Amino acid sequence: MAEFNTIDDFDIENKTVLVRVDINSPVDPGSGIILDDTRLKLHAQTIKELSKRGAKVVLLAHQSRPGKKDFTTLSQHADALSDILNLRVKYIDSIFANVAKEAIRDLKPHEILLLENARFFSEESLSRTPEEQSKTLLVRHLSPLIDYFVNDAFAAAHRSQASLVGFTVNTPSAAGRVMEKELTVIQDALDNVQHPCVFLLGGMKPDDSIDVMENVLSNGTADAILTTGIVGNIVLWASGADIGQVNKDFIVSRGYEDMVEKSRDLIERFGDKVKYPIDVACEIDGVRVDIDASQIPNEAIFDIGAKTIDLYAKEIRDAKTIFANGPAGVFEDPKFAIGTEDLINAIANSDGFSIIGGGHIAAATVGLGCDNQMSHVSSGGGACISMLAGKKLAAVEALKNSKK
Repeated sequence: MAEFNTIDDFDIENKTVLVRVDINSPVDPGSGIILDDTRLKLHAQTIKELSKRGAKVVLLAHQSRPGKKDFTTLSQHADALSDILNLRVKYIDSIFANVAKEAIRDLKPHEILLLENARFFSEESLSRTPEEQSKTLLVRHLSPLIDYFVNDAFAAAHRSQASLVGFTVNTPSAAGRVMEKELTVIQDALDNVQHPCVFLLGGMKPDDSIDVMENVLSNGTADAILTTGIVGNIVLWASGADIGQVNKDFIVSRGYEDMVEKSRDLIERFGDKVKYPIDVACEIDGVRVDIDASQIPNEAIFDIGAKTIDLYAKEIRDAKTIFANGPAGVFEDPKFAIGTEDLINAIANSDGFSIIGGGHIAAATVGLGCDNQMSHVSSGGGACISMLAGKKLAAVEALKNSKK
């Protein structure tokens, strides 16, 4: 028996279904125009299926967070969804005021309504237990109006916020198609891993990546960890290399100094399974220069070097399973995109089963047109890396508890 319900488990015809989607998208701060509709397209399958089966579909979503330039209404998202679905998506600039409740009550089967940005509601930013979240105004106001709750927001599944976990306490709940696929594919890959298995870990969140390293090395999932980005710089420092004061200061300023000690411990315990750059790329006089790891000057490291790319590409070619999370360097600058792009190409051309872990590396993969050559490109960086680290996802646990 499955651990959680899916939309196959409910008769939703003529029923009101609240669907939590994650359509948080890059938005041009000047024009308000959505710059990338990848997430909207992903959720289209779930929304279209529910509508086709005769549900009255109410969508709940967020966009950015307070204080950010792209923290805005979901009016644009409704228009974009309407185009993608080829169905009208009504939009209302309210979450649970009377006008929103009336709009929900007035819905007819097959119709779709998008409520306002859930993060306009201040309690949404609080992380609390499902029981506590079930008592929030959002959940108390909307619960009486709905028959089912469907959580399709895998990208936010590691958060325990009201719109993600609160409805599961008192409303029959299920995973949507995006959530179902993500959990099935990633968990199946972890449970039935083919060896050799390689993890490529980079990006700007080393605490998450080092938790993944610890988990997959300790349980025997990984045969090699290839580190890049700030993760690679931390592990390189931990190995005894002098990475230059400017790079040490950056790591300390971000509060990641304790990650150096953790990495040192992992190198001692797991030896050459933990790989780190043998050369790095810095910018000197406006030009990319690849420098041996034993001779790093006091200059900021922006990418892995060519020798490291070759070394890592060989590991990737020989692997039967590849998990990748985080870019190799400052890939927004073409001079320092080489590491990220070459390693994505190596994964795309490998025979191994590959999972790209969301976020920036997923965007880079799509940008290179390599997404169709990957076994799975995850929609959620934070949620995916939490799964790889062996952590439970709050929203998924809430769905499981709802089924019990």
